[in-house]
Amino acid sequence: MTDQLDIFRACYADIPIRDQRDLMERPFFSLAKTPRTQPIDYDVSGVRVRVTPNSDHGIATIWDADILIWAATQITEAMDRGGETSPRIQFHPYSLLKAIRRSPSGENYKRLLDALRRLNSTYVETNIRSRSSRRRTAGFTWISTWETLEDKDGKPVGMSMTLPDWLYEGIRQGGGVLSIHEDYFLLKGGIERWLYRVARKHAGQQEGGWQFTMRQLYEKSGSTARFSDFALDVRKVAKVNALPEYSLRLERNGEGEEVAHMIRRNFLSVADPHFEAKRSPRRRQGSGIKAKAIRFA
Repeated sequence: MTDQLDIFRACYADIPIRDQRDLMERPFFSLAKTPRTQPIDYDVSGVRVRVTPNSDHGIATIWDADILIWAATQITEAMDRGGETSPRIQFHPYSLLKAIRRSPSGENYKRLLDALRRLNSTYVETNIRSRSSRRRTAGFTWISTWETLEDKDGKPVGMSMTLPDWLYEGIRQGGGVLSIHEDYFLLKGGIERWLYRVARKHAGQQEGGWQFTMRQLYEKSGSTARFSDFALDVRKVAKVNALPEYSLRLERNGEGEEVAHMIRRNFLSVADPHFEAKRSPRRRQGSGIKAKAIRFA
C-alpha cells in the first residue's frame, strides 16, 4: 500500500476499544488456559477455519487475543484521526498492559512474552472472506514477527510486532471493526469472553437480540469439552448474567431445544433487574491522550 508507513508507533490511550469482527464468533482461539495441542477444525456452511498448534506453545488463547484487540484499536484510532498506519507496530509494553486492564508488573511482562510466542507460532487457515465467485483461502500466524528491547537490567523499554496481511486488511476495511465494552478485559472465563464477543457481533443494537441453539454455540466455539460440559458452562454464565452490555438467558424453542437469547440490556423492560440504561458513547474529546512512543535504536 502506497500510503503505508514502514513502522506504526502505537501511542494512543483512553480511547474506545475495537475488535476485528471476523475474529469475534468463529473458533480462532483456545478458550482454556491450559495449553491446547489439539487442532481446531471448523467447517459450517462452507466457512472453514483450521487452527494448528505449535508443539511447544499450543494454540493462542482468547486472552492472548487481547493483544490483537489492542492493535486493532490503535490502528483504527490512527485512521480516524487521518493518520497513516502499518502492520508493523512499535509500542511500550506498559501502554499495552494498561490498556488491556493488566498491571504492568514483571510477571505480566513475562506473560506478555509468552502470549506473543503463542500468537507467533499458531498457524491459521481460513476461507472466511471468500466471495461467491472466487474461493480465497489464507494461511498465516497471528503475529509474523515480534521483538522486545530491554535495558541492561532486563527492564522492558520497547516492543514491536508485525501483524499478518489478512488481519491488517480486516482491521482497515470499512466495517472491519466493532467497538466493545472496556470491561471485556475483566472477564475471567474463556466461555464468558467468547459469549460476549458473539453477542456483540450478532445481537448488536437489535431490539429483539439474537438467538443460538446450544448445539450451534458448541459448534462455533471449537471447544474440546464434551457437549454436556460445554452446555453446563454456558448455563453458569447465563445464571450469573453479568456480561457487559448484554443479557444472556436460556430458553426452550418449539422443538424443545435449549436456546441462548442475547440482547442488549437497554432493550429489556425497565422493571427487569438486568436492565441498564444506554450509556453515552465512550469517546474522548479534543485530541485525547497520546502516550510517549518508544523508538528502537
